[in-house]
Amino acid sequence: MQSEKDKLVIFDTTLRDGEQSPGASMSKEEKVRIAKLLERMGVDVIEAGFAIASPGDFAAVQAVAQTVKDSTVCSLARAVKGDILRASEALRHARAPRIHTFIATSPIHMQYKLQMEPEAVLQQAVEAVKLARQFTDDVEFSLEDGSRSEPQFMYRIIEAVINAGAGTINIPDTVGYGEPSGYGAIFKRVIEKVPNAERAIFSTHCHNDLGLAVANSLSAVMHGARQVECTINGLGERAGNCALEEIVMAVRTRQDLYPVETGIDTTHIVPTSRLVTAVTGFAVQPNKAIVGANAFAHESGIHQDGILKHRETYEIMRAEAVGWGQNRLVLGKHSGRAAVKERYQTLGVEFSDPDAFNRVFQLFKELADKKHEIFDEDLHSLISGATKSVELYQLHDLEIRSKSGTNPQAQLRLLVDGELQSATAEGSGPVDAAFKAIELIVDSHFELQVYSVNAVTEGTDAQGTVTVRLEKEGRLANGIGADTDILVSSVKAYLDALNSLAGIDHNRSGI
Repeated sequence: MQSEKDKLVIFDTTLRDGEQSPGASMSKEEKVRIAKLLERMGVDVIEAGFAIASPGDFAAVQAVAQTVKDSTVCSLARAVKGDILRASEALRHARAPRIHTFIATSPIHMQYKLQMEPEAVLQQAVEAVKLARQFTDDVEFSLEDGSRSEPQFMYRIIEAVINAGAGTINIPDTVGYGEPSGYGAIFKRVIEKVPNAERAIFSTHCHNDLGLAVANSLSAVMHGARQVECTINGLGERAGNCALEEIVMAVRTRQDLYPVETGIDTTHIVPTSRLVTAVTGFAVQPNKAIVGANAFAHESGIHQDGILKHRETYEIMRAEAVGWGQNRLVLGKHSGRAAVKERYQTLGVEFSDPDAFNRVFQLFKELADKKHEIFDEDLHSLISGATKSVELYQLHDLEIRSKSGTNPQAQLRLLVDGELQSATAEGSGPVDAAFKAIELIVDSHFELQVYSVNAVTEGTDAQGTVTVRLEKEGRLANGIGADTDILVSSVKAYLDALNSLAGIDHNRSGI
């Protein structure tokens, strides 16, 4: 007889650690939209941001805390007084607030980054947890660079912070250095060696530098961890984080192996993945597990024959179980305001401001005149474009002249702070010409680092979404543009990046 499964807490940090991907900054409104879908999915803890990092991060944490009711809302804070006070203020209206405080515990971090002795680190950690407990009973403590920390010091600091009131202990593989057998063994030893370990939930937070984030997290679960920190699409700095969709579906699919279960409604995985892609502009590779376009596609004749005879010959999961093929109600140019608004509500988007919906509906009608069918992915793209703050640069019109054997020429007019300006430029291709024409007007001196094109939906009339990343002196800005004309999408994306520059100066945390 199978024993009762333990609850595995799913801690989503898409809005915090995921946002630390260079160029993936999200607005307050975008974070709230994603948080609503995470809540609907059944995520236990939503880490909404790093409240001390910037006024924008504080406002986003505060907005998510005021909106989300069914999930715990968390803010990250270094183990310093100012961070903890700022986090507590941002979470003041949360139904279930959590303060997540951390300090580095590995020898290399303590010596070179903190320049502190281990005893001082231990004392600061205890004081931080005690302070956080003054504002909430739910306090998490993380040992930054835990996978490279010395065991005996780990045991001491974990015991001390549990005594100080920490209910969750996170041992992150901050730099993605761990491997499954060794990382899992850390949890086994800690749970065995720390005298008061039974008073805390142990958590894993893995980065994917060696492609082992999910494997390491699952190994930790097999050795006693009961919380996994992860992100939608594996989004995160450097090579990313442990992917929520992979952890959840691994546990669900291999119930014969893992002694845990989650409370996740997996049918919301694909819709949430698409929203994160639309908001960040970070496309999912086609062969990405669970949420990639090819994840459930079978081209091999042998595979197709097997699927037709018996589905489980080649499919270990049903595509419908993670949201593929669902929520595909098609809208068109004859759809009215009520139908469009209702569809947005199904997608977790509420319009408190009538003017905001009016802007979106106008964009919907314009798109409906260009393409026959409008899907959920199109709706996400429309709202991303309609909810941007006041724009300094706006495209007025664009004309491209391109002929075989000659350099393409772009002629465009921009509204620059309300004033119409024009420029003409040649380039090695039509996109290059358009970008050079923009630079003749704005003179930003930013360099193009990334240019990526993806179809939002299927068909030759699909919207093309373009993502660009601009860089100058270490400053990065992402821009996203969507249109049925890929050249217009490209110009919109470039201008979007320029318009977002004022909001990209975020402090970055370390775990």
